Amino acid sequence: MTAMDAIYDTHLESVALLCRGKVRDLYELDDRHLLMIASDRLSAFDVVFPIPIPDKGRVLCTLSKFWFAKTAAIMPNHTTAIVATERVPELRHYPQLAERSMIVEKTQPLAIEAIVRGYLYGSAWSEYLKNGKLCDVSLASDLKLGERLPEAIFTPTTKAEIGAHDVPINFEQMADTIGGEIACRVREKALALYKFCSEYAYARGIIIADTKFEFGTNAHGDLLLIDEILTPDSSRFWDLQSYQPGNPPISFDKQYIRNYLTQLGWDTSTPPPELPADVIAKTTEKYQHIESLLM
Repeated sequence: MTAMDAIYDTHLESVALLCRGKVRDLYELDDRHLLMIASDRLSAFDVVFPIPIPDKGRVLCTLSKFWFAKTAAIMPNHTTAIVATERVPELRHYPQLAERSMIVEKTQPLAIEAIVRGYLYGSAWSEYLKNGKLCDVSLASDLKLGERLPEAIFTPTTKAEIGAHDVPINFEQMADTIGGEIACRVREKALALYKFCSEYAYARGIIIADTKFEFGTNAHGDLLLIDEILTPDSSRFWDLQSYQPGNPPISFDKQYIRNYLTQLGWDTSTPPPELPADVIAKTTEKYQHIESLLM
């Protein structure tokens, strides 16, 4: 796929556009279902870039479908058995959209993001260097960058609007936001999902350093896993064979873009810089590679 084939946004005539998220376009089908299409839009540091990453949306959709099916016994999710091209025949004319599409159950998203960290990296590393803790959990004083944690830690954040930044919160703050009982269930399920998926990936030579889950409730009040799961947009995937604590890991995810932007010195508050063609192509390559390794 070339840059000319990338899909920045979608425009269907037979169904009504409900909203555009950072990456996904949502169309309203009826009072129970949505059509969710993963675009090639890039969101980094909570900023949506004007230039897409070719084939990114297809990879996100394919991997999400794969993981949703694989983890359904652990946590019910918002996917349905409805075939997108049957429910929305217009998609038959747009194969690239069809392979990025899912018919999902409508939910009310929880106002938090459920993040699980198994390794010390990113903002977790910065927090550790600052106070020796991670989300109020005290850690040993001699840990290295990228080191595996004694056990995975649940580190929730707020769920910011487009253009705003998510803010780390502790479990008590999360419970105040969404309720104590549901907060306990979210933490339990997020940790169980991470354990299952990280063991699966590890057996295939991939470390899942951390990942983000999103949850919502349907019309019956059932808690469901929603949005995406274990994609290179929502997770850090590292090469196991070359992994060594203290050294920058070889990754197959959005961290490649984050590193490039950090090296440029972009402060995230100004318009995003233009991405060179080779950086865009390398990002596509990394996304496609992790798809091939996991599936």
